[in-house]
Amino acid sequence: MMGQYLIAFRETFEAALVSAIMFSYLIRTGRSELTRFVWYGIYLAVGLSTGLGALISFTYGILPKPFQLLFEAAAAFVAVVVLSSIIFWMAVRGRHFKKEIEKRIESTITGGTIVGLLTISFIIVFREGLETVLFLTPFLLNETMATIAGSVAGIISALILSYGIFAAGMKINLRKFFYFTSLLLIFLASGLAGYSVHELIEYYEQNGFNLGWLAEPAYVLNLPEENILHHKNIVGSILAVMFGYTVEAEWARIIVHLLYLAISLPFIIWVYRRRK
Repeated sequence: MMGQYLIAFRETFEAALVSAIMFSYLIRTGRSELTRFVWYGIYLAVGLSTGLGALISFTYGILPKPFQLLFEAAAAFVAVVVLSSIIFWMAVRGRHFKKEIEKRIESTITGGTIVGLLTISFIIVFREGLETVLFLTPFLLNETMATIAGSVAGIISALILSYGIFAAGMKINLRKFFYFTSLLLIFLASGLAGYSVHELIEYYEQNGFNLGWLAEPAYVLNLPEENILHHKNIVGSILAVMFGYTVEAEWARIIVHLLYLAISLPFIIWVYRRRK
């Protein structure tokens, strides 16, 4: 549940933060009457994101079992790619985040395309909504109730924090916020990468392909499902989502998991420290 919470919180916060920047800039420059166009874009983006999530769940439900494994592997892989790109983009470009949004708004208004405000808010919020759907899909397919509960809690927390920031005049150290959440998301993404490999291994095995030693267990923890440290139980499931923990892992899963961490974690730390 904690991993789902973090994803929903981070993505909702980014969307709400951008919206708050737009509202704040329009009000500060005496254009509060234009805020309704921002709201229109937000409503449309939330509606389409929700519909997309429902469509993905429906599609998964009608697939045969072997293709469900392939679907889960693909969903996890896409989530890792998108999540990684966002983490790296925020690390490199995050310092100009607020200025770039305000510059885009001013350019749109000056150009006389008021509907452009709707388009900007829609694109930004829908992008975050799409990312949320992609990131949560692998968890939703296996831990439906925990994912829904974590997502709702994350969304509510992010909206409360965003409103507080907006009311306080946008005073927050965004660099520190994105730095620490990025570190947590890297661990989460590494677990997703390993999980994607695990699902691929299961898919190939069901179709009679032999992957050799890569599909053999690197370790096996003899823990029953009722043990709280099992990855399907309370404590174990939190560790599984946050860090890719599992009671049994193939060599290929371990290699991909650790390789992702070895590349991504030092890079993000280096970028943020260099910027400091």
